[in-house]
Amino acid sequence: MTRDGDASMPGESLPSGNHAGPGSPPELRASHADRDRVVEVLRVAAGDGRLTADELDERLDGALSARTLGELTALTDDLPSTADSLGAAVAEVKDVLRIEQKHSPVTRSGRWVVPRRLVLDVKWCAVTLDFTRAVITQDTLRIDVDMRGKTLTLITGPGMVVDADALRLDYSRVRIRTAPDHGEPISLRIELVGEKKHGRVVVRPARRTLGQWLRGPASPGGRG
Repeated sequence: MTRDGDASMPGESLPSGNHAGPGSPPELRASHADRDRVVEVLRVAAGDGRLTADELDERLDGALSARTLGELTALTDDLPSTADSLGAAVAEVKDVLRIEQKHSPVTRSGRWVVPRRLVLDVKWCAVTLDFTRAVITQDTLRIDVDMRGKTLTLITGPGMVVDADALRLDYSRVRIRTAPDHGEPISLRIELVGEKKHGRVVVRPARRTLGQWLRGPASPGGRG
């Protein structure tokens, strides 16, 4: 028996507008969000040493050109999912993170959760903020700097830009070095405000791995 107004045929499902879930048929068309999730799994797996650089390049090409969920699933069948860890990390995002330190170095690297605003109140200790594998949930990060001595180092990834125009310098200098621009969209804008006294601010991309050096310089178009 059918209900009035129900025009669906047997075997068909009504459109829900929801993202594809674990039980979605493999022939279902993939969305941009589906591709982005697979790209994130691949990127984390490569960072953990589960994929070589060549394998990462090959699978990223496959993810970006995939048309169905089945094609995407084939790229990650042999990899652990990051869905649970990412979901837990996103839930821990803070509006403001304060770092207060004297004399001992400060480092944030790996899968650390980037807050919406970061306050640095440090004296005579080096600070390193590595964003290359960080969990980023917004497109802008403001860093309020009150730092005396030593070096503030920001390690950036593709599509990340740093604006230090509002940072006051007192016997300090800023050096910003970015990776070659291959047309990536801006994924994170970092705004430095406040004051840096005595020392340096260094912004640089991640250093190339031994395997990348052995393969030679990257081609202008991105992957060689």
